Amino acid sequence: MNRPSLLVIVRHAESKRNEIKDKAGSIYFVDDESRAPVKGIPDHKIEITDLGHRQARETGVALRQKFGIFDYAYHSGYLRTEQTLSRLMAIHALEEKSRTKIRQNLFIRERDPGYGYDMTKEEAQKNFPWHQEYWKTFGGFFAQPPGGESLAQVAERVYLFLNMLFRDRAGKKVLVVTHGGTLRCFRYLLEHWTYDQALRWKEGERPENCGVTTYRYSGAEKRLVLEKYNEVFWK
Repeated sequence: MNRPSLLVIVRHAESKRNEIKDKAGSIYFVDDESRAPVKGIPDHKIEITDLGHRQARETGVALRQKFGIFDYAYHSGYLRTEQTLSRLMAIHALEEKSRTKIRQNLFIRERDPGYGYDMTKEEAQKNFPWHQEYWKTFGGFFAQPPGGESLAQVAERVYLFLNMLFRDRAGKKVLVVTHGGTLRCFRYLLEHWTYDQALRWKEGERPENCGVTTYRYSGAEKRLVLEKYNEVFWK
């Protein structure tokens, strides 16, 4: 076996920015009033909400029942993934926790949104009037938000992370707590998606906070095969 025996990927629990922006359905804030609670807080320091704590706790119970003890658990180093992983592991007894090695890895951090991170839609259109035409020309997989990362660049670092798992964690049970954009790149690489498939989530397939995606090693195919996508245990 040249792969982990089990790879479970969890999107982080609801964060404060999720609470504000997901309701609006936009990558930008609607207005300055909606932005105010999180304005000026860098992405890696955004915390999870009270609902997020419940999501992670209930998901942790389900993961323990379904998969037992993981050999390794990774988070991105962003506060919301650290907090999510901590709540996922809270169900475990002290001796069980000691059997799971916790690691931080910056290769699985969220996609860098660039200069538009804290902007309203109106501000973004004013500051980057050329952006829509550029995006149409280069395509959403390769185009970069101003000052940020393309999906192709995120996929490059996820590829490096997966190579590390394949090399160093063969036969192990691995848990990864990451972000929605990064999860899309995991699927792109593990399921051999085309560029077009990776551009955006299909209708109804956007990952939930604490949605659980499971891959198991197939001896017949000699690779990790998707078993379940976006399984939710907290609703």
